[in-house]
Amino acid sequence: MVTVVGLGFVGLTTALGFAEYGHKVYGIEVNEARMATIQSGRLPFLEPGLDEALTRHLGKNFIPTTDWETAVADSDYVYYCVGTPYGEDGQADLTYLYAAIEQTLAAVHDGKFRVLVTKSTIPPSTTERRVIPFLEERGVRVPEQLGVANNPEFLREGHCWEDFTHADRIVLGVSDQRSEEMLRRLYAKERAPICCVSLNTGEFIKYLSNTSLACLISFANEMSLAADAIGGIDVADAFRILHMDKRWQTGGIRAYFYPGCGYGGYCLPKDTNAFHAVAKGCGFDGRILGDTIRLNDEMPEATARRIIRAAGEDREKCIGILGLSFNPGSDDVRDTPSAKIIQALNEAGYRNIVAYDPVAAEEFQKHYDLRCRYADTYEQLLEQAETVAITTAWPEFKGLREKTGKPIVDCRYML
Repeated sequence: MVTVVGLGFVGLTTALGFAEYGHKVYGIEVNEARMATIQSGRLPFLEPGLDEALTRHLGKNFIPTTDWETAVADSDYVYYCVGTPYGEDGQADLTYLYAAIEQTLAAVHDGKFRVLVTKSTIPPSTTERRVIPFLEERGVRVPEQLGVANNPEFLREGHCWEDFTHADRIVLGVSDQRSEEMLRRLYAKERAPICCVSLNTGEFIKYLSNTSLACLISFANEMSLAADAIGGIDVADAFRILHMDKRWQTGGIRAYFYPGCGYGGYCLPKDTNAFHAVAKGCGFDGRILGDTIRLNDEMPEATARRIIRAAGEDREKCIGILGLSFNPGSDDVRDTPSAKIIQALNEAGYRNIVAYDPVAAEEFQKHYDLRCRYADTYEQLLEQAETVAITTAWPEFKGLREKTGKPIVDCRYML
């Protein structure tokens, strides 16, 4: 049994989706007009496919109700799909979420373990730093008495039913084994991958998804404005031809949308800086492009700080750098992040550095004069280094954790 609180786009889709799985679902909605519409078998908004699901399940697997006591008493899961608007300072307003939790607690009169699941979009750390303390202040022991989790939604208006029934992935932010097991059972009929992650990671993934889309839209708009300033550019044609790049078609573009040490090589630094300069010369200073360049310039220092935190204050300790080319599969070391990271470590007083690259060590030594020595083999570096950092994502480094118990800084997020 599941109770879904809030029957807007997300809540009604979630309630009917669980009903489609074969679960019994109560739906609670405080808006009387909306509730009356749903109880009459009609949708309060346009959403293809959801109308047929409502017809199939209304009064059977799906029961719209205002009876909190019965719904919560019968349920093993309480899902919150209430509004979390943002205020003037950008912070999420949790008023509706807190009110729904309060009403849930008021309806609990037994010792049954339930999982309270936030489906509403809430910023990373909200469950951990705000929801759990809110419950504990009211005498609830988490997770002994109640489990707490988040299950972010990835629904597009106009495609909600399709996105729920043919999901790409299910994300469950959990912090205790019992809640995880129960939520996995709830989604037992789901064919999409079920990703169980920490509470903060679950919330972060939703924001990573939406902010990525926002950035892509804004960057495309910024480039169109730069094109207008330069003149003589057919923007629509340019974007259509851009999308013909096979990396957009095959998903290869994903390799570029992944954190690391910053971009390097010959083309990206040169062309990004050159285009920014031309646009500025025409009177348009692209802020996203400018910040892209500035952030890339800062990444070696930021990466070096991560390595220093792992290595500690003793500057005599040996730091191992795995990877010298700007990209795996190449011996090109032009503008490679590894050189800038080693230089930053040198400037911070760390000079006992040993580096290894499968193909690029000789080329690297020709281009850079740094306080660094070079290992002939991967194994030799692992013997000498006391802290190891991966700075180029060569496939052979994937098994690093099995090869050493020394501190590792995975600057390429590949392990």
